Amino acid sequence: MNMQSDQVIEAVKYWLEKTIIGFNFCPFAKKEFVNHRVHYEVVDETNQQEMLLALVHEIERLDRSAEIETTLLILPVGLESFLDYLDFITLAEDLLVELDYEGIYQLASFHPDYCFEGVQQTDVSNYTNRSPYPIIHLLREASLEKVLAKYPNPELIPETNIQQAEEKGGEVFQAILNASFEAGQLLGDKQN
Repeated sequence: MNMQSDQVIEAVKYWLEKTIIGFNFCPFAKKEFVNHRVHYEVVDETNQQEMLLALVHEIERLDRSAEIETTLLILPVGLESFLDYLDFITLAEDLLVELDYEGIYQLASFHPDYCFEGVQQTDVSNYTNRSPYPIIHLLREASLEKVLAKYPNPELIPETNIQQAEEKGGEVFQAILNASFEAGQLLGDKQN
């Protein structure tokens, strides 16, 4: 892994800790984060076929490695446009089906310009899925079903997240995103 990849991962870890875990947007993330069961993979390819190949490699890694609970496939170049990213997510989901992984793995999406359908780009609810870089989150469906079965009213999680985001305000989440890049840069400065 090169220094730039380390910086990208550090920025994502900062965002994950301060936003997703810090605001409990995903009630199950903290356990896997603190137990180091999240794998971070940076893909520096701009070619979508290479990105899809990287997704396949990560699926295979999860198949082989029970100690990894989930993977964040980080795509810092090539999918800066949210619309391009959405097109790529469709390809990735189609690939899961084609490879008979539907029901085994699930994809969750995060992007710096994430915007829910039917919502204005400036709506604070979008920050529940905004990340420093485009990310595809690969989840084990069996694990997800297991924790959701024990969680009271899991269907309310998105609504609760949006309500919390609106209470905190977009400035809070934008500040965390900005600080995530600084965290990555600090790591780079230490390595130089």
